[in-house]
Amino acid sequence: MEKLKVGIIGGGASGFFAAIEAAKNGAEVLIFEKTNKVLSKVLVSGGGRCNVTNGTGSPSEFLKGYPRGKNFMKKVFKTFNSKDTFKWFESRGVPLKTEEDGRVFPVSNSSSSIIEALKKAAEINGVKVLYKTGIQEVRRLDGKFLLNSGKEDIYVDKLVICTGGKPKKEGYTLIEQLGHTIHPPIPSLFTFNAPSSKIIQLKGLSVPNGHIRFEGSQLQYSGPILITHWGISGPAVLKLSAFGAEWLHDKEYKAVALVKWREEFTEEGLRADLLGFKCDHPLKIVYKNPLFALPGRLWEFLVDKAEINSDIKWGDMNKKKINKLIENLLRFSLKVSGKTTFKEEFVTAGGVSLNEIDANTMESKLVKGLFFAGEVINVDGITGGYNFQAAWSTGFLAGSRSSGIVIQ
Repeated sequence: MEKLKVGIIGGGASGFFAAIEAAKNGAEVLIFEKTNKVLSKVLVSGGGRCNVTNGTGSPSEFLKGYPRGKNFMKKVFKTFNSKDTFKWFESRGVPLKTEEDGRVFPVSNSSSSIIEALKKAAEINGVKVLYKTGIQEVRRLDGKFLLNSGKEDIYVDKLVICTGGKPKKEGYTLIEQLGHTIHPPIPSLFTFNAPSSKIIQLKGLSVPNGHIRFEGSQLQYSGPILITHWGISGPAVLKLSAFGAEWLHDKEYKAVALVKWREEFTEEGLRADLLGFKCDHPLKIVYKNPLFALPGRLWEFLVDKAEINSDIKWGDMNKKKINKLIENLLRFSLKVSGKTTFKEEFVTAGGVSLNEIDANTMESKLVKGLFFAGEVINVDGITGGYNFQAAWSTGFLAGSRSSGIVIQ
């Protein structure tokens, strides 16, 4: 009796999860990693804390975190979901915590805890990692897969491809060699550049719950907004970039973003509040008295943008000036021109067509014995732990379904 040999291409989150599960089920497992280190994206994610998953309890709410692949992931999560992720890591000595915004981190606040748990589980189950072993060619031969690393040929019975998202379609050559369709990759999570706006002078300022929408579209999102030296960032921006990835790509990342500095602002409410403040405090200087708990420098910027002189008192505010201030509080117009992606944490929309993968097993519908997991498929999530959850879930499924015993 000979063990089934399972090859895993890619030593990232989904690759390790697939490898551990396949090895637990008795297979001989080899991870082929083209670099000299594994789990590098896990290390840098969440500012080095690793945003493991999201604590959103309802399955239907959780699925809203996937701009692409929501229906596919609904089937995947029937086998392994965020609650299973909690159990998996905590049973291996890594307690997790859910923060107020729903993001889940190890209690240690260190991604090293996650990496050590994965490496230890792989080692215990006999997973072998082959570093600096990039696979250049894959062929189906006599019911097996022949992998060519440029140095040697290696045969495996089952193959799981976990190579992650790639910035260009050329990065998916191996998969196309096997007959699969690739949706051209485009960036998903990125920040908005606004080099011509004076707002970048306020770099470092943030609001806890703003709202952004793109002029001429239905795209909008609420959440924290951070002003940077190149434009705007923060969870609201990153999430909006995910849902608007294709639209913004088609627009060549040139669009007008309308920023509401507090999500609850309404035109009627703002007018009532401003007129009330004018009535109660006619002698106070507008410029020097920030309202609505906005940062002082942001308030001054918006007052200046409304063409209100720095020495004007509330009693001297006429209807025209109040209307201009309301416009900047409610619909601040920001000309977006370009994007900034983070090389270490880049996420792509695109990848292997979901129509060609069985969501119940992660096995290819075109090539028997071929499986996929992680960001290599056309699924991507918003920021907040959704992409890692997709990696754990698809990796678990691919590993468990690809493994078994071969009787000679």
